Amino acid sequence: MQAPSNRLIPALALLAAILAAPVAWAGGKPGDFDYYVLSLSWSPNWCATTGDAQGSEQCDPRHDHGWILHGLWPQYHRGYPSYCQTSQRAPSRAMTAEMGDVMGTSGLAWHQWKKHGTCSGLSASDYYALSRTAYDRVNRPELLRKIDRSLRLPASVIEAAFLEANPEWSKDTVTITCKDGYIQEARVCLSRALKPVPCGQDVVKDCTLKDARFEPIR
Repeated sequence: MQAPSNRLIPALALLAAILAAPVAWAGGKPGDFDYYVLSLSWSPNWCATTGDAQGSEQCDPRHDHGWILHGLWPQYHRGYPSYCQTSQRAPSRAMTAEMGDVMGTSGLAWHQWKKHGTCSGLSASDYYALSRTAYDRVNRPELLRKIDRSLRLPASVIEAAFLEANPEWSKDTVTITCKDGYIQEARVCLSRALKPVPCGQDVVKDCTLKDARFEPIR
């Protein structure tokens, strides 16, 4: 078989990246999805790259945030629904404010309902309750909270820490993402009953950085 020409290689690489990327479906039928992705964000890193510049309340040291709940996302085996049309009432201000302790801000709680919760088929109160339950069931590695200085480390170290703290998981259950050279998120794939399940191929791709930045708790 003839090898692809040098001119074709970038195009083929671009095509492979497109095929591997998650596909967002604007809309979708509420409750029609395959599994959940529970996304946990390392707050100090988000603050260093984004939150500090925004003056986010989440980044105030008095909150002592480590892994916060970014969201619980309905997921297809390939791609995911978003911004679904639902007959469920939007959450109240009090409801979103109550999620601030695990999500950092009420604004994030509102955004997660609007983009992902509407596709869950649940009421806002039930969606937030399920999100909190999923978050509480994860053993977040205590060792990472003891780091007292900025580090550079392989992203695989973070995955290994989660697997050690959650022995019922497999490598296909959790993936670590990076952004702008920082560890960004730990994403855990869960059934509707919140049991660990293998992630789809567009979710399971791990960050491969060997020197990802990791900031300590503030």
